[in-house]
Amino acid sequence: MTGDATDRFLRLLVEHSREPAVLEETVRAARRRSDLVAALPEQETRRHVRALINGVLAALENGGEPGPDVLDAAGRLGSDRARQGVPVAAFLDGFQAGRAHLVATVVAEGRRLGVPADLLLEGVTRIDAITTALVHRMVHAHRVAELEAARTARESRQQALRQLLHGEPAAVPAPLDPAAAYHCVASEISDPALAARLEDAFAASGPAVCGLVDGRFAALTARPPAAAALPPGVPLLVAAPPVPLDGVASRYALCRRALRAGGAAGLDGLRALTDLALLTVTEADPELGGLLAGGLLAGLRPGDPFHREIAATALAYLDHGARVEAAAEALHVHPNTVKYRLRRLRELTGRSPADPGCAPAVPHAAHWWWALRRWLAGPPRDTTT
Repeated sequence: MTGDATDRFLRLLVEHSREPAVLEETVRAARRRSDLVAALPEQETRRHVRALINGVLAALENGGEPGPDVLDAAGRLGSDRARQGVPVAAFLDGFQAGRAHLVATVVAEGRRLGVPADLLLEGVTRIDAITTALVHRMVHAHRVAELEAARTARESRQQALRQLLHGEPAAVPAPLDPAAAYHCVASEISDPALAARLEDAFAASGPAVCGLVDGRFAALTARPPAAAALPPGVPLLVAAPPVPLDGVASRYALCRRALRAGGAAGLDGLRALTDLALLTVTEADPELGGLLAGGLLAGLRPGDPFHREIAATALAYLDHGARVEAAAEALHVHPNTVKYRLRRLRELTGRSPADPGCAPAVPHAAHWWWALRRWLAGPPRDTTT
């Protein structure tokens, strides 16, 4: 493009692009193309359109390269739209609609004034190069602002979650309802990747706030996810019954205790706190469990493999509701083997959890369960010699 032609084209572009009517029509074109942009105050769209038009004109006048001021204006537009909740695709639709209208207006006016087609094409190409650079800056700024906002919101929610679970004053984070009751969920999971997958599962199940508390995945949720929605082989998670938010700290402490007990027992997956109640209480006092084992199982020798089989069979019998067939299936033995071992336990100790009146619900059966678990947890050697 010659110097005269360049001057002619720039004068045309500057004169018509800065006309109020062209500005207003460009604003309307941008708002027609994007409903989310149209939802913003019109003055907001007008301010940005004016800044970008002026930026394009300044770049053309300075050799076609957008300067720092122009790029900064584009970056501010991208950042502002991210903070206003306008997705990048929606605001780019508005920007491109405004650009297309502006170019079409300039080309139509150039033709009316007899500007050669090749000069118009070269001018439009230069405009495209400038607007491409502006789009890159807008998209980058939009993504940075989105990430910052997401990180800030996430950090705010996680901080509130930590405070609630520690019993500290905290603003109730969205989407939780201050008047509702929530399940407290605790785990020993510290892997951020697995924690992120769990967070997705909890979010899909209902209103929830999740995060790493004390370095481990925890959550407050209206509805824990079904087991099938969790990653396969997920480590132990303990979910307490729902409680108002001012009571979640005590539930969290109970869940932490249950985690220790369940972890020692080799449990995994999502478990209800109430299902681990007896295990949690008994694991908290091993010395008392040892005394109970010494009283009920004095006739068993820890170093005798058959005696350990007897104890394991009796424990399986209690774990499966005092049902011989269920215990046999779990141990992969014949039901008669279970009956025989229970008889041998009675012969060796003078008593058995299968004795009449010792149903799993009565304290005596619970004592047996505790004694057997504690005895089997001890060293497999004979301490009586």
